[in-house]
Amino acid sequence: MPISAPLLLVEDDTSVRTTLTTFLDLEGYQVDAVSSTRAAMEKLLSAPYPIVISDIYLDERTGLDVLRAAKEASAECRVILMSARGSMETVMAATRGGAFEYLAKPFELDDLLHAIQKAEAEIEGAASLDRETGIDDLPETEMIGSSTRMIEIYKTLSQVAPTDASVLITGETGTGKELVARMIHSNSKRLIGPFVPVDCGSIAPSLLEAELFGAMKGSYTGADRDRTGVFETANKGTVFLDEIGEIDPAFQLKLLRFLQEREIRPVGANRAKPVDVRVVAATNRDLQKMVEEGKFREDLWFRLNVVRIHLPPLRERRSDIPLLAHFFLKKYNERYDLNAILTASGQKLLSECPWPGNVRQLQHLLERLVILAPGARIDSDAIEDALRESSGEETVATDTLKDTEREQILKVLEATGNNKSRAAKILGIERKTLYRKLERMGIL
Repeated sequence: MPISAPLLLVEDDTSVRTTLTTFLDLEGYQVDAVSSTRAAMEKLLSAPYPIVISDIYLDERTGLDVLRAAKEASAECRVILMSARGSMETVMAATRGGAFEYLAKPFELDDLLHAIQKAEAEIEGAASLDRETGIDDLPETEMIGSSTRMIEIYKTLSQVAPTDASVLITGETGTGKELVARMIHSNSKRLIGPFVPVDCGSIAPSLLEAELFGAMKGSYTGADRDRTGVFETANKGTVFLDEIGEIDPAFQLKLLRFLQEREIRPVGANRAKPVDVRVVAATNRDLQKMVEEGKFREDLWFRLNVVRIHLPPLRERRSDIPLLAHFFLKKYNERYDLNAILTASGQKLLSECPWPGNVRQLQHLLERLVILAPGARIDSDAIEDALRESSGEETVATDTLKDTEREQILKVLEATGNNKSRAAKILGIERKTLYRKLERMGIL
């Protein structure tokens, strides 16, 4: 059924304007038809239109001016541009300006009808999505979800956060384990104290003791001064031990003693000193299986596993994907001062993806798409291309593709203030890969 609101038609050719108005009227549409850009601007100032159809070459101004005015009046407006003498420049300008469709004259009337119906479907899809997900009421935290499993996690968090109990957070990489740990800290009586995260998997086993407990000057090669450890730095606060399953078996006993005694002895020190910290640990490994295999101490497992919170992978809570997608869309639109729109087809594809990298993968993908989305529209084609590129698949090395890749990299670097680590994440490649590409392009 045609959209109830009127469409705005801007066409200076009387015969074309009459033909299109009559055709759309017969198809059940209300049409406000005008012959000049000035009349179009006045109409757009009086009320926003859901769909605008405009010729490009009109008078002293063009359909591109109508496009800008329509988008300023309503970012959700779908603008269909028409032209009998289009060029690469006008098509690119229309795309950059957010045009929904570009029709080259002469075209079949059914082509215009199809474009309008596509626009209607997108408008209805976006409105339905907003109603379903409550986009206007998105939370300020990235801990988002209203699925049954997430509600149970929220309940557990509300119960354990005010206590000083040790918490073990489990789940696949990218499910948001550090975010949960921060929420536990921010909702505890230690809120005003420090929150100190430690990636146990990235620290050499020989240095982990000094990192956590501290070290005295001269206690090992290179120790030219006393060093304060993480536990002492986090006194009265929370220490988050990420990837706890990676710690060396020899160090597991020392960590157990700390959890029992709440005392630290810096490397090279003669005496222990008390510290008051809460420990929250996380892992993407099966610690219980590691205990059975003799790779992880059972007594340490019991100490850490007082309360366990398991985060499900994103593929097991697909109903939360729309909320997460629109949260990240809003976040990166605001960060980069852009106005990207997630289309209904894009939303559908996001909800169907397997997401092996979970929420983190979705977040990085949305950031990249916000920056690079053609015409500020994130549809299924744009998402498929981004997923394919980030998966590391090789592409045909044509000059056109090389130019496109160069343009994308430069655009992301500009958006991130030349932060190459951030740019690499957005582009879905390793930092060293980005450096190689920049060197090959002669940008470094």
